[in-house]
Amino acid sequence: MLGLTPGLTLADARARIPHLVAVDMDRAADAALLARLADWCDRYTPLVAVEEPDGLVLDITGCVHLFAGEAGLRRTVMQGLARGGLTVRGSVAGTPQAAAALARFGRKALGRHDIVPPGEEEMAVRPLPAAALGVSPEVLLALTRAGLKTVGDLAERPGAPLAARFGADLPIRLARILGQEDIGISPRRPLPPCLVERRFAEPVAREEDIDAALAGLAHRAGRILAERGEGGRRFEAAFFRADGRVTRLAVATGRPTRDAAVIMRLFRERLAALADPLDPGFGFDLLRLAVTACEPLGESQVSLDGRMVEDEEVAALVDRLGARFGAAAVLRPAFVDTHIPERAVRMVPAARLDDGGTAPPCGWPVERPADPPARPVHLFDPPQPIEALAEVPDGPPLRFRWRRVLHEIARAEGPERIAPEWWRDEAGEEPTRDYYRVEDATGRRFWVFRQGLFGEAPAPRWFLHGIFA
Repeated sequence: MLGLTPGLTLADARARIPHLVAVDMDRAADAALLARLADWCDRYTPLVAVEEPDGLVLDITGCVHLFAGEAGLRRTVMQGLARGGLTVRGSVAGTPQAAAALARFGRKALGRHDIVPPGEEEMAVRPLPAAALGVSPEVLLALTRAGLKTVGDLAERPGAPLAARFGADLPIRLARILGQEDIGISPRRPLPPCLVERRFAEPVAREEDIDAALAGLAHRAGRILAERGEGGRRFEAAFFRADGRVTRLAVATGRPTRDAAVIMRLFRERLAALADPLDPGFGFDLLRLAVTACEPLGESQVSLDGRMVEDEEVAALVDRLGARFGAAAVLRPAFVDTHIPERAVRMVPAARLDDGGTAPPCGWPVERPADPPARPVHLFDPPQPIEALAEVPDGPPLRFRWRRVLHEIARAEGPERIAPEWWRDEAGEEPTRDYYRVEDATGRRFWVFRQGLFGEAPAPRWFLHGIFA
């Protein structure tokens, strides 16, 4: 209206409007606003994609019946964004590329194409400029010089010459914008295996109503999982406020479950542990419960020795602690397949679903009951230095001094030689270790090692690594 167009230099703009006020663009703030708008659009469909710098694409397949058709859904979304002080344009078409092109480059005269009937995408997009294809500026300039200024001009040309002259990407983009190929969208949040929701005619704000609605969703999700023979391991509740704010809370379980009472107990623990309590504001108009991770869960029978009951109680305790303090605060030891003693165990979240995808989980080594323990229960980290005296250079110690106390060795077993892991970068300079299980004259048993071999290290040193119970 004022003669300003995107791409105009600041000097030309001020020549047209002398009192123009210019400020730097805050791209981070724009991206944050776009992400918040995408969260707000989750109330209409769980499949929302961000098309930077200023676009959102919604996959409304299977959702329009909740809003009296495509026209009702489009009108609801546009009015909601307009109430937030935003100027928006939106179109509904059979492919994301066609809808985005019509929203960005369609003129008001093309208002009849705000909702494109199935199969009429080509007719709707043919008048659009070639820039609607989203090609690079170089390709767009080449198309303009060749006289191909609209999508319709390109649609009349065979694909092979276009690919040979302007690149193989051009015919692909053309097919998608014409509705001939649909690749869907890449949503910000993957579609969960199980999702239930409840919409309210009037926003609810009372804590009792919110708890009852969430419990109802937990029961519905449990019935769906029971029909599939599955249980959930991770649950996410989304609270959509009437003013557009979205709050998400997630809980995880150590074992698959579909028990609504267990799920609600975890969410209540999570809500009670929030540093910033859940604020309903003017009320929530939509509650959604998503089961984001599922596993097979069959019917189980309690074992005769009660071991299964104990396991269930431990798993329930881990779930409650994780919901209150966070999953990263409740840890368990996990075995690592390595022969270096101090690296054989690592602490992982007790309720984690896997080992992060880096390696398959390893089981703890099983020893025969009649064999003496190969490793002490307690290891010193780092190993404690000791002063040792051996009869021969490569033999076990005759005596050693630890914390100013002299221990005379009565029995010794070993050595168990452990070489450094050469495939680790930091292990290349570590010397070889010779471990001995020794017992002193008073019956106390120790696990000691000599670091470095004679000839490998200038002065091998002795360390105490652990004490046997």
